[in-house]
Amino acid sequence: MNVQEAILSRKSVRAFTDEPVPFETIRKIMEVSQRSPSGTNTQPWHAYVCTGAVKDAITRDVLELVEQGKAKKYSDYDYYPDDWKPVHRDRRRGVGWSLYGLLGIEKGDREASARQGKRNFKFFDAPVGLFFTTDAYLGKGSWFDAGMYVQTVMLEARQFGLHTCPQAAWVPYQEPIFKHLGIPDDQVLLTGMAIGYIDDTKIENTLVSEREEVENVVKYVGFD
Repeated sequence: MNVQEAILSRKSVRAFTDEPVPFETIRKIMEVSQRSPSGTNTQPWHAYVCTGAVKDAITRDVLELVEQGKAKKYSDYDYYPDDWKPVHRDRRRGVGWSLYGLLGIEKGDREASARQGKRNFKFFDAPVGLFFTTDAYLGKGSWFDAGMYVQTVMLEARQFGLHTCPQAAWVPYQEPIFKHLGIPDDQVLLTGMAIGYIDDTKIENTLVSEREEVENVVKYVGFD
């Protein structure tokens, strides 16, 4: 698979099979991804890969926090704003309702929406979960670098026929993640990720999110 094929075939998968992912495959993905670029070669990322009992414990404890209504706000972590500009708000709503439409979840059905949301914390049944962090003292440039690392992991996974789903949904529920993975307090969570083999029988995996027209995003200057 070439780079373009990996980019175009990558999508956020929300239903995985229970087929195990060999450890050697995961290790190779992480080894190759370490070649990701970073400003002045700071390599400001950490990755925690979990499966089995540890992964299950994270799921159990986070779902307990969900049931207790103990979510923190994204803005508490300077992650997402409380209020979005219309262009970004509409894109968020658009992909959300596209997914819910496929699943037959109607607007206003809070119970079904919450049920689907909880699937994030089961890693959408993927056999392997990842969590990415950076050192807390670092700034926006290092978050940018870490984002390139996360993207490299997702693209390298396609080389092995695997799919992924990056999951910011974990951010409001960090305590069990840090506890079970032994993450030091001087790190901050960037994102979680599910990784495994796609379940092609699930309708939610037919979703391919829309992209803005390139002409509305890219400005070419100085070309003849």
